[in-house]
Amino acid sequence: MDDIDRALVRHLQQDAGQSYAALGAAVGLSAGAAHERVRKLRERGVIRRTTVDVDPASVGSGVLVYVMVDANAWMGDAAGAFEAIAEIQEAHVIAGSAAVLVKVRTATTEQLQDVLRRLYAIDGVSGTHATVVLETFFERPLPL
Repeated sequence: MDDIDRALVRHLQQDAGQSYAALGAAVGLSAGAAHERVRKLRERGVIRRTTVDVDPASVGSGVLVYVMVDANAWMGDAAGAFEAIAEIQEAHVIAGSAAVLVKVRTATTEQLQDVLRRLYAIDGVSGTHATVVLETFFERPLPL
């Protein structure tokens, strides 16, 4: 990746819906050249997907929780079981005192309780430690 590619990705992280003309103008390229570079970034896997940033609270998912999942077995093969729980936005096998870290969004703490029950139903899970987020100061895109 050169400096122009990095600039393209930075601008796309701020607004992935902007036109190639606007994107090109922001980095000193024509619309066609910007389009071609973005296409190549997608082909190389640098840009994995284009998405919309939705306000979770406005669609009924205002409760954000990070859950450390303890296990009595290796959880590296359990990705499908975690993915099957729709409220889990991210799941990571981690090193340390827990085996897996998951990011969960629900509408209520009662729904969170249900998610925790479903986590316990996953083979090998022996415990959880949930941390409820009270306020998010910021979330930022990848620095490039």
